[in-house]
Amino acid sequence: MLQPAELEWQHARFEQLSLQQLYALLQLRAQVFILEQGPYQDLDGLDQHSVHLMGYAPDGRMLAYLRIVDAGHKYEEPSMGRVVCALATRGTGLGRELVRRGVALCDALYPEQANRISAQAHLQAFYRGFGFEPCSEIYSEDNIPHIKMLRPAASPTLALQGDSP
Repeated sequence: MLQPAELEWQHARFEQLSLQQLYALLQLRAQVFILEQGPYQDLDGLDQHSVHLMGYAPDGRMLAYLRIVDAGHKYEEPSMGRVVCALATRGTGLGRELVRRGVALCDALYPEQANRISAQAHLQAFYRGFGFEPCSEIYSEDNIPHIKMLRPAASPTLALQGDSP
């Protein structure tokens, strides 16, 4: 089974994405958010204001993806979202590695800024492991219970520790 360490990681702003990257990320998002979870308006006008983090298998398949929406477009703070791993990779730790890299990238791109997410409510404990805390009541988003969570700004010394995304 493929391990998270075997993936190649890339990130790019929307205008830097190749057509192949754009197609692959939209295909992965559609597989999960539309086919698995039901009807969903995935194309929301925020991709153009985001940095896209992509994880590729050695054979070139995109297996993991998230976007970081610039501050002021979805929330006052930068916001990670569209966190997705291919079905075949679930349970391998890839989701944890994806979010770890997303948090590190967010800290590098937006130093000393908090990060707000709209998390599926059943994933609160998962996101708490990355420093996010609930900051709203549970609400319905696309017929799935969600909760807003906020991760305080990282201190400059914490943002420099560890490997870069």
